[in-house]
Amino acid sequence: MAYDDYRSFEEPGDELHDDEYPDPDEFDDDTTETVPCPECGADVYEDAEQCPACGVYITHEHSALAGRPGWWIVLAVLGILATVVVLLAGFFGP
Repeated sequence: MAYDDYRSFEEPGDELHDDEYPDPDEFDDDTTETVPCPECGADVYEDAEQCPACGVYITHEHSALAGRPGWWIVLAVLGILATVVVLLAGFFGP
């Protein structure tokens, strides 16, 4: 096959018209969330692994207990203990 056969897959009339191009406002990057760096306080993108200002690696803790009040943790532990006691009583009971 000739080079011209591979050159383009466009058909005549496939060109974009001026009203078909995306608006520049559609690519607004201001909605990206930033968080302060725990070391230097500089604004860092939320998904960043390393601070561009000071170079410290940023860890994002994803724990089930993170941000929970103390009474909630105590209540959860008591609920687990109560479940274990009920299961053991049913297993070893009469």
